[in-house]
Amino acid sequence: MQFKVVPPAPDSIEALETVRRAVPLVPRSETDCCARVMDRAGVPARDEAKEWLTFMRALGLVAEAERGYHRTRDPVDPDRLAAAFRERVYGVDALLDALDAVGPCSADAAFERFADAVPSWERRRHADPERVWRERVRRLLDWAVLLGLAERGPDGYVRR
Repeated sequence: MQFKVVPPAPDSIEALETVRRAVPLVPRSETDCCARVMDRAGVPARDEAKEWLTFMRALGLVAEAERGYHRTRDPVDPDRLAAAFRERVYGVDALLDALDAVGPCSADAAFERFADAVPSWERRRHADPERVWRERVRRLLDWAVLLGLAERGPDGYVRR
């Protein structure tokens, strides 16, 4: 299963760990977990906290059980996170392939190469799908940089 939800990338892996630590080890309801993420990690809105829970599930940092969400006990390992990001977040491989094909490029140029990977039903789902997916591509690129899969240089993003 792949996840589409991508919150804005933090400045560091340590900031990601802060959000993760806000989620309890013992399963709690989504409402409780979102409140903890907002309170302990400074996420300003419940919808954003829910995005974080979903994204952390994709990275394997949080799991969902019958009783709710809980953080996993695995250590935060950048290599493992990068592998999970590529495997479990929709569009990462296509975006990295686009960077391979064009070399250094802006987020907008990467989106243009990536646009064919946006499912048709996603295009019909949003009033302005291009705006939604351009933002998602920017976020994916920022996460790729944070996780060591890409670099941002003076000429744009490049695959690492």
